Amino acid sequence: MQRPDWAPDTIDIERPSVARMYDYYLGGSHNFAADRAAAQAMVAAVPEAPLMAQANRAFLRRAVHHLAEAGIRQFLDIGSGIPTVGNVHEIAQRLDPQSRVVYVDVDPVAVAHSREILAGNDRAVVVQEDLRRPEAILAHPDVRKLLDLSQPVAVMVVAVLHFVSDDDRPAELLRVLRDALAPGSFLVLSQASDDGRSEDERAEAERVYRRTDNPLWVRSRAELTALFDGFELLDPGVVWVPQWRPDTPESAEDAERAVFMGGVGRLGA
Repeated sequence: MQRPDWAPDTIDIERPSVARMYDYYLGGSHNFAADRAAAQAMVAAVPEAPLMAQANRAFLRRAVHHLAEAGIRQFLDIGSGIPTVGNVHEIAQRLDPQSRVVYVDVDPVAVAHSREILAGNDRAVVVQEDLRRPEAILAHPDVRKLLDLSQPVAVMVVAVLHFVSDDDRPAELLRVLRDALAPGSFLVLSQASDDGRSEDERAEAERVYRRTDNPLWVRSRAELTALFDGFELLDPGVVWVPQWRPDTPESAEDAERAVFMGGVGRLGA
């Protein structure tokens, strides 16, 4: 396969990437044959996979809009993925051009394209780092330069925790982030859930993602709720993502087929 100009030489285009598979689900063009084959295998196992990605993206947009309207002007989007329509900075800066956004992703394609999109925007930047290294994220000079952690920040961890194993202690990773935040900050969290799924569906989804560098770790509503430790959940709590403050009642129909659960929590004094 010929390597396109936008693909860094350091990446293996024959091995599926979860970021590029997600791009495929969203109708993007920054993916390779290996990514498309893995994504199509996932669709065969879970036919709602593209719809779940779109529903999750819509959840992110609604959450950012809500928080921006509530006065949040700083956003830290960890696991931001390959840029697509409705990025955090587009929503936040539309409401207030002074809003500041730091994107974080470990995937070099996602980082490279984010840099292209953000060129000339001095209030948004991308950092190549891993959620499993929260101290490194918080200490990164670009994060320190753009975000004032003594003031409220919205931390977005959307559609990424299901690639963090229990051995990596996701609750502790989030605790490090939480302890660095000022009162009035927010956590926006979503991940794939196995609530209501058959054992066969779960096993097949996990088999597909074992082909990537990021095996899948689905969690229940109770497990996801526990990850908001120290945060006060906003209504309606942890729900299927289409049910989180939907734009219309119709958009929340058949919500359980969305696969992703999510919620938003506020850090008190």
